[in-house]
Amino acid sequence: MFAERLREAGAECLVPALDGGDFATLTISKQLGVIQAATGEGSVTLIGSSMGGYLAALYAAAHPNVERIVLLAPAFGFARRWPQRLGPEAVAKWRAEGSMKVFHHAAGEPRRVGIALLDDGATYPKFPAVTQPTLIFHGRNDDVVPYTFSEEFQALHPQAEVHLFDSGHELTDVLDPMWELTAAFLFGVRD
Repeated sequence: MFAERLREAGAECLVPALDGGDFATLTISKQLGVIQAATGEGSVTLIGSSMGGYLAALYAAAHPNVERIVLLAPAFGFARRWPQRLGPEAVAKWRAEGSMKVFHHAAGEPRRVGIALLDDGATYPKFPAVTQPTLIFHGRNDDVVPYTFSEEFQALHPQAEVHLFDSGHELTDVLDPMWELTAAFLFGVRD
């Protein structure tokens, strides 16, 4: 929806596959490399959801060519939350086997991902030091990433604007209000 409406508004819009075609060896560092290859050195705005939101914030913190970011239920502290969510036995099994099955949203099915995702992710900050204007949407009923993480991010980043909705992690039931706020944030207009 965002890509379609951005293109209708005349914006160039790229939607790279952040796994780079290799979900099994996915890491935060590799995904940041995909973003680098897609954006280059010119001025860009990044939009990301869940882990993509966290990646957009990480990338923006290190790249001043990013003018602004829009984050949907950003997975702040991703590598610190997974062990808590999975439990020590599941993490130990993941480490012993080298990979585990997780749901691949783009493929619509479970796929194996290596433990390097967790290990590499642990080297990144919970809340990236973003200086760019930031618009965040989060669902109060999100059972994947607590909305309080977005509020904590906002407390550390006064340029961040957080909008909470009575929605879950997917936010698919609030697309129109999110687009209206995004259009105002990006283009200074109301839809």
